[in-house]
Amino acid sequence: MQHTGAKDTQLRESSNQKVHPQPMVDATNQNPEAMENLVSKMFTNISSLKSAYIQLQSAHTPYDPDKIQAADKLVISELKILSELKHFYREHNPKPVCVSPQDSRLAAEIQEQQSLLKTYEVMVKKFQSEIQNKDSEILQVQQLIEEANQKRVKLEKNLKLRGLSTKESEGGGDENRYSSLELSPDLFKSAVEAASRAIHDFSKPLINMMKAAGWDLDAAANSIEPDIVYAKRAHKKYAFESHICQRMFIDFQDESYSIKPENPLEIPNDSLFQQYLALREMDPLDAVCQTPDSAFGKFCQNKYLILIHPKMEASFFGNLDQWNFIMGGGHPRTSFYQAFLKLAMSIWLLHMLAHSFDPPVKIFQVKRDNEFSEVYMESVVKKYITEDSDQNPKVGLMVMPGFWIGGGVIQSQVYLTGIKVTE
Repeated sequence: MQHTGAKDTQLRESSNQKVHPQPMVDATNQNPEAMENLVSKMFTNISSLKSAYIQLQSAHTPYDPDKIQAADKLVISELKILSELKHFYREHNPKPVCVSPQDSRLAAEIQEQQSLLKTYEVMVKKFQSEIQNKDSEILQVQQLIEEANQKRVKLEKNLKLRGLSTKESEGGGDENRYSSLELSPDLFKSAVEAASRAIHDFSKPLINMMKAAGWDLDAAANSIEPDIVYAKRAHKKYAFESHICQRMFIDFQDESYSIKPENPLEIPNDSLFQQYLALREMDPLDAVCQTPDSAFGKFCQNKYLILIHPKMEASFFGNLDQWNFIMGGGHPRTSFYQAFLKLAMSIWLLHMLAHSFDPPVKIFQVKRDNEFSEVYMESVVKKYITEDSDQNPKVGLMVMPGFWIGGGVIQSQVYLTGIKVTE
């Protein structure tokens, strides 16, 4: 019986060996050291992944986009390494038919880590979504800041044009000089002198353009005011200055200079004076480019189109491009137009100052053939004698109008006929 039992035992052992063939044993236990090394790398990688995840969390408090991006890259890098370890394991360890308890525990741990990995992947995607939302919010805030800055700059420019901006006082000579200016007849008189110089200055490039275009200056002067007897041929320049003056001072007495105001409400005199103080410090081209549709901008456009006839423009430049551009509401940056802007600025400032007084300063003009009066007129030719000593000289051209201010008079500047120059 014992012998038979021994044989049975041998048969059962032999049968057990057939159920678990040798190749499977070799596959699962072929290189225990390599398997241990793989598991060690996996745990090291998971620890690194946890550390990267902690860095990603800390980068959000406080919110730091650069640190978030760096931590995100680190998490992705560790996930790639873990994925590579998984593929390596699968390639070198095909799924066995039957595994030992030790292999089951390892498979369970791997499953746990894979689940944890999925959790990390979900959290990473969540953080990436949050980062994108934050980036979008940052972009929106930056756009709002940019829009606010643009509005602020525009508002400051408008305030400056309206004389409502204030300057910090640093004790500088120019700033003290401007801040100390007061509305007075002397200030207005200096503005009249500045306007007179501006008319004279603009007549020079105008005459030069006429010469360059081949104009007959004698005929042009005669067309402005015919049959004037000039003491000198060079005095015909006063005809062109008179022409400029007549065009620029049309509607001067009107409070809005016949420019339709944006705000129909009446502007107080003190506010108008503040506008004058602010505008006089600006470059004319800057003033019209910053606010092309302002009253001053429209004034410049209207006066240029009145002063420079289309035929004159075409003869000067060979086309009407500039004239049409101005007619369309633009302000070209040509040297000729910039010279005109200086003239327009001086007349506009004079108008603002005149209407800053209460009551406003009144303008008066003298006509041709009026007898010369030293009370109301001043000759632009200083040294002269009359051809007929028994008669007072007469007005040939008015070069600059006169003004009544308070109880005083600012004389009109005139060119007289019937005189001889003694210079």
